[in-house]
Amino acid sequence: MYGLEQQILHTDVTGMPLEWIGYQQAVRLYHAEQVAYTCGIVLYSVRGGVNARSGQRSVIAVNSIIATQGGVYARLRAREDYVPPLSNASLFRRDCNTCLYCGQSFPVRELSRDHVRPIVQGGIDHWNNVVTACKPCNHAKGGKTPEQAGMQLLAIPFTPNHAEYVYLQGKRVLADQMDFLRAHFPRSSPLRQRLTRLS
Repeated sequence: MYGLEQQILHTDVTGMPLEWIGYQQAVRLYHAEQVAYTCGIVLYSVRGGVNARSGQRSVIAVNSIIATQGGVYARLRAREDYVPPLSNASLFRRDCNTCLYCGQSFPVRELSRDHVRPIVQGGIDHWNNVVTACKPCNHAKGGKTPEQAGMQLLAIPFTPNHAEYVYLQGKRVLADQMDFLRAHFPRSSPLRQRLTRLS
């Protein structure tokens, strides 16, 4: 069994990954009979009170992946033009905590967000224009493009789709959850390729 801090992957009824939820929210969905189906392993069993009439104690088995009926919000996130919000934590995870200039991996505290085309040169703060950089490389590059700074960019930045973004938000992704998410990554996904190299 897993600790109650283990996140549950919440999907819509078509299997589109939506978000990570905690056990309290999962139990509410089970109790409200909003769970259409479950996948993956049983993470834990949550015990409730005893029914006064039957004398039975309620128990809810919480799976690692639960599906509920999706609404408009789910359909919006499945659109081709959907762009997930950009944060340093997601960016660093997209780039596997690796500086895309020197190629070394670093702890999060030693990483920074670099704008490939600097904002001072008209660059924007968008997934396709930002990469993970160690602080020394970011400082050395400054307000220049990689070409102007004589630094080679090791990978092309990309915007994750929603399934990839859900993966990037996960704290501790279990194997069955990873398999489920990876099935929703584009075949040409750089993230799919990076994770394959790491596994």
